[in-house]
Amino acid sequence: MCLAVPMKITAINGYQCTCEAKGIEREVSLFMLQHEELQPGDHILVHVGYAIQKVSEQDAADSWALFDEVLAEI
Repeated sequence: MCLAVPMKITAINGYQCTCEAKGIEREVSLFMLQHEELQPGDHILVHVGYAIQKVSEQDAADSWALFDEVLAEI
């Protein structure tokens, strides 16, 4: 099973960006989205260090709500 985590872009430097989710920061490659218009504040799905899709802020929030619900059951 693969899992992509929604994160918010905080800074962009070429094909690399810094993202944040739930207080955690990560460096993420934007190489796979190089033809997508991205800027700080945008939300992306991150899988094994690569941004794989741009998503809306609402979709990111909905995903985190589901993740939180699942984690609360563990």
